[in-house]
Amino acid sequence: VQLQASGGGLVQAGGSLRLSCAGSGRTFSNDIMGWFRQAPGKEREFVTAITRRSSVPYYADSVKGRFTVFRNNAKNTVYLQMFSLKPEDTAVYYCAADTSSDYSRLAGSYDYWGQGTQVTVSS
Repeated sequence: VQLQASGGGLVQAGGSLRLSCAGSGRTFSNDIMGWFRQAPGKEREFVTAITRRSSVPYYADSVKGRFTVFRNNAKNTVYLQMFSLKPEDTAVYYCAADTSSDYSRLAGSYDYWGQGTQVTVSS
């Protein structure tokens, strides 16, 4: 069972990136899918999560209005579209799957994690 995150890179402030997280080994369509990020010297923080088949999204206040999460269950993939990026968005971004909760912002609730993809926003 694996989550493979991709799409990170270097972008200027105000730019955009789309991250992808492809699942393999099991279907994740019945799971909450979340994105977290961790900047150097900081704790991992919640970014966004999307519920199961109803696909209701939740966002951290710091990204609300700039980031959009969506999923394609047929492809077993979740996406994070990021607009208006800021230098403070620089971090390693992780996708994760929560197999048992209805919704959670807590990293400890998530059972499967991707390897992370680096996003760097230059000023």
